Amino acid sequence: MDWGAIFSNAAVELISPTTAAYALAALGLAIHFGYTGLLNFGQAGFMALGAYGFAISTLSFGFPVWGAVLVGIGASVIFALILGIPTLRLRADYLAIVTIAAAEIVRLLFTTNTFQSLTGSANGLSGYKGGFAGLNPIPEGRYGFGPFEYNEYDWWLRIVAWSIVVLACLFTWQIMRSPWGRVIKGIREDEDAVRALGKNVYSYKMQSLILGGVFGTIAGMIFVLPRAVVPSNYQTSLTFFIYAILLLGGASTILGPVIGSMVFWVLLSFFSGFIARAVEAGWIPFMSSIQAGQLRFILVGVAIMLIVIFRPQGIFGNKKELAFVK
Repeated sequence: MDWGAIFSNAAVELISPTTAAYALAALGLAIHFGYTGLLNFGQAGFMALGAYGFAISTLSFGFPVWGAVLVGIGASVIFALILGIPTLRLRADYLAIVTIAAAEIVRLLFTTNTFQSLTGSANGLSGYKGGFAGLNPIPEGRYGFGPFEYNEYDWWLRIVAWSIVVLACLFTWQIMRSPWGRVIKGIREDEDAVRALGKNVYSYKMQSLILGGVFGTIAGMIFVLPRAVVPSNYQTSLTFFIYAILLLGGASTILGPVIGSMVFWVLLSFFSGFIARAVEAGWIPFMSSIQAGQLRFILVGVAIMLIVIFRPQGIFGNKKELAFVK
């Protein structure tokens, strides 16, 4: 078995654009769930709006990169308002029900043949990366060493993606230390007490929902820059993966979503490579290659369960906030 290739492929995921996108989406969920206590199960919907908003604006309307980004962010703000206005005055479980349904509605709207000329229906969209690639200042060629050797576009994408993640972490760290952040964390602990102090809890919840949704939208744009926009990527399982990443790193932390995303994707890549080669070598004779592809999720799930059992507050989590996460 080629252990070198297995570990190399796993190491590549440490700085991949996909890892960065999931980290940013998980940071948005940290604002929702970890800091505010909002049960948002529709982060996949925000990511889909970012991906399709960017792609459609570029392909159908010829928007520049900055214009396409603004369209995606504007769509996510409207989506957050639609979700939040009827639910944020109610119990948290109402938001969970609405968001999981709304994310599926968004995905199905992009899949339907009615808007095929814009969305590409089930086939998705491609060919929208020219504007982003045109901003690349890196000369043509391959750079790096070992498994971290990429062409100029791949390096440009990674630099931009991880720079956005770093800026988002710094921004979140700053606002959570501000009076606004203290109110948000107070709402998570006891919103009635915060309301008794004269704060507009509904308004703060809405702001949190919009901010975390914008993070998810930008994550959706990063997610599709190395690949095509395909509606099947935005199923409910995407949100569950992001929650797994969030709880793995720590729900009420800044670095938790980033480290959680790295651990998640490294484990997923490692088990994927290991199982595939184990099947080829005949170590698992009772399993086909298709079944082996599903086994990796089982093994990653077991690994995450062990981490949650022995480190229930997450890698960077605080035991003081463990009761809330439970």
